[in-house]
Amino acid sequence: MRLRKPRRIWVLSMLCGLVVTGSAACARTAETNAPRVDGDRVAITVRGGTAEIDATSLAVAAETGGRRIELSGPAAGLGPVSAVRTDGDTARWSYPDRGWTVSAGAEDGRLRVIVHSARTGRLVWPVTGGDPDARSVQIPRGEGLSLPVRDPFWNGPDAGLVDSPLALTSGLTMPFWGYRLDGRGISYLVPTDIGSTLTVRSVDGRLLAAAAHDFDYRGDTRDYTVTFALTGDSPVAAARDYRDWLLRHGEFRSLRDKIARNPEVARLLGAFHAYVWGDARTPEAVERLRRLGVTRMWLGYDSDDTPMSAAAVTAAKDAGYLAGPYDSWANAQDPATADNPGSRWPGSTWPDGCVRTADGTPETGFGGRGCYLSSQALGQDPELYRDRYERVTGNGANTYFLDVDAAGEFFDDHSADHPMTRHRDRDNRLARLRWLAEDRGQVLGSESAGAWAAPVLDFDHGGQTPVSDRLWAFQRDRAVWGGYAPATAPRTYFQPVVLPDHLARAMFDPAYRVPLYETVLHDSIVNTDRWELSYDKLPRQRTMRALTAILNNTPLNFVLDGDALVERGPELARLQRFFAPLHEAAGTLPMTDFGWLTDDHLVQRTVFGDGVLTVTANFGTAEFDGLPGGCVDAALAGDATARRLCPAE
Repeated sequence: MRLRKPRRIWVLSMLCGLVVTGSAACARTAETNAPRVDGDRVAITVRGGTAEIDATSLAVAAETGGRRIELSGPAAGLGPVSAVRTDGDTARWSYPDRGWTVSAGAEDGRLRVIVHSARTGRLVWPVTGGDPDARSVQIPRGEGLSLPVRDPFWNGPDAGLVDSPLALTSGLTMPFWGYRLDGRGISYLVPTDIGSTLTVRSVDGRLLAAAAHDFDYRGDTRDYTVTFALTGDSPVAAARDYRDWLLRHGEFRSLRDKIARNPEVARLLGAFHAYVWGDARTPEAVERLRRLGVTRMWLGYDSDDTPMSAAAVTAAKDAGYLAGPYDSWANAQDPATADNPGSRWPGSTWPDGCVRTADGTPETGFGGRGCYLSSQALGQDPELYRDRYERVTGNGANTYFLDVDAAGEFFDDHSADHPMTRHRDRDNRLARLRWLAEDRGQVLGSESAGAWAAPVLDFDHGGQTPVSDRLWAFQRDRAVWGGYAPATAPRTYFQPVVLPDHLARAMFDPAYRVPLYETVLHDSIVNTDRWELSYDKLPRQRTMRALTAILNNTPLNFVLDGDALVERGPELARLQRFFAPLHEAAGTLPMTDFGWLTDDHLVQRTVFGDGVLTVTANFGTAEFDGLPGGCVDAALAGDATARRLCPAE
């Protein structure tokens, strides 16, 4: 939709840009950045141009660099609009039929729109990607994706993306998205992520992304905030905009600050990660890793009946490693029939502590087992999890992985004994994560950490790969994926798998992946892959994943038993020795640049800090500027020549 220009406003704006001295009207505009209103049109100066909102429809456009672009299409079903009025630096209007009031203004160079609702309802808006010059959409699913809007694969069913709402707290790792146009970019950010979703649709063979927000009084989601920013056309420009927002709002905490608080966090620098089973949980296995030349490792194990012994943990700590349990405080089962020790809780925690749906039934737990355990119920009796923590770390563990808590799936609990909103659920999880990190001094990790959890975490498992929803169905085929036997080396972790082409393409095709997560959070949290997607689980993706690890300056994640340590230990050691000095030098620095060096996007470059580390990865098969296909060059400042790794050799 092309909106008509309010000519008087644009002429005044142009004249102000040409005047050298004297105009009081121009001076006031520059000082206050007050919205300019012409009937139902509101014009607001933003960084890079002027945004215009049509209050009758919530369609948004921008004038920038002599061109007009669409920021959002109209919202449906708004009904009549009240007269637009201004209040200082804010424009206000309402939609009486819907019970919505809107305020719009500029904030730090962005257009900020806030919709407040007096009643339950849903708003589908902004509707993005409609500008005919839109070329690609950037979505922070896992590490991040940049998808050509006319790509047939992503417009089709095999990619598993279109028409599947993505919760901004769990379906995405960060609550923003972006579009690239010819020479220009647009960033969309939703600070009110709880209750908000993003749905990508295919319309006439093009990818459009529409956000939606559910207004709910009980759930305290009555306010919906969206910011719009004009950016450059870098594929990570929207991520840079979000990083800037986090810094300006005091919601970013650096890894250096975390190391200053707890020097043990520095053991993450240069470390690969591995979950250990059977004979790999012993002091002898730790010694074998050390003899192979592995200088840093994070070693995790299930909080089951055969954890690493105190002697094994001591050996790991003496080697410079981190070692500790993988635990979860989010599942409860009947202690008489529970299928794992972590789901057994004392007393009447089962079933009294279960999250209750609106009809009073327990919220079924993950995998259809037991129930989701209410964080409010645990918070009312914190000794339940504190006693458990003391028990599972009695071996001296110096790291702790708390599954689920940072993944962003929050619950409204309708129990009369422990009522809870999703906002309260998040606050509860942050509080207990903070207790683990700050009160207990643990090097702390969690699953697929959203940006909201990064300030209290040191590392993350699962934020690396943009997992397709089709993966979960594929994993349920135990004959192919593997089950949970034998106990000392479950095939679900150890049995190699060849992914179907559509899954491999959706999750691991480097032409589509971009480091949005690392652009925002590289110097805040150490990010790696999911435990069930270990490096050796997917043999055909090994080279791509090794190159990505070096390109993004992020560790690989392994799974080891005694046999795997013998067979794959030398390869792990070779890769870790290459990675370690790069991560030790740049792991606490921001990713300051990313770019494609070839039109097919298969040669990529990253920069960390002020040129401290520059990495060039060739994911293709043809040589590029002396760099063979399947190889990566990493240049540390001061190096005479780049360091080269060809993982398949």
